Amino acid sequence: VQLQASGGGLVQAGGSLRLSCLASTDISRINIMGWYRQAPGKQREMVAQITYAGVTNYAESVKGRFTISRDTGKNTVYLQMNSLQSEDTAVYYCKYTRPPNDYWGQGTKVTVSS
Repeated sequence: VQLQASGGGLVQAGGSLRLSCLASTDISRINIMGWYRQAPGKQREMVAQITYAGVTNYAESVKGRFTISRDTGKNTVYLQMNSLQSEDTAVYYCKYTRPPNDYWGQGTKVTVSS
């Protein structure tokens, strides 16, 4: 499985970005897809997840600001990020989990200027 993440960039605080993750496999099959991020000097953390059934899960720090969604016809998962804060600055990675395997994309950098 290959994952291609895109959509990162530089944005001012309070702005929005939409990340995309294109998977090389059928995401309507049993799996979990998610977005993770890693800020400089910090551990990678889960941001949002969506299951093949459409069930979502968010980190507390992004609830109400970020929305994960998917288009199974395009095998793509999105992360809509609104009200961005400087603390959201990180490299964002998408992850595909089909037990027992995990696959990671290459990461896309998000920088929020205050």
